[in-house]
Amino acid sequence: MTPVTLLGLCSAALAGLGLYGMVTHPHPLRKILAFNLFGSGVFLLFGVVARRGAAADLGGDPVLQALTITGLVVAFAATALAVALLLRFFDATGTATLAPAADHDADSGNP
Repeated sequence: MTPVTLLGLCSAALAGLGLYGMVTHPHPLRKILAFNLFGSGVFLLFGVVARRGAAADLGGDPVLQALTITGLVVAFAATALAVALLLRFFDATGTATLAPAADHDADSGNP
């Protein structure tokens, strides 16, 4: 197994775990962390693809490198915004969890 293959498998595992976390966890902070894990897997995949082109004497792909750097900056800004919104939601409601719709109906007395 070559290092490029191993890194490709690691990127797929990271993306898969992140996607699983986004789908299964109801807590917003865990969803934010899972989204960052998914993004890290995608960025690692971009790095592997760029590295594979460099290993074949084609030179590193500057588009993938630029895309990865831009993606890292956008992911950092999106994470900061999401955490700020989550903190604002906590200040407004006193909880940081998204209750299921059935609980809201039971609390308000609506069927």
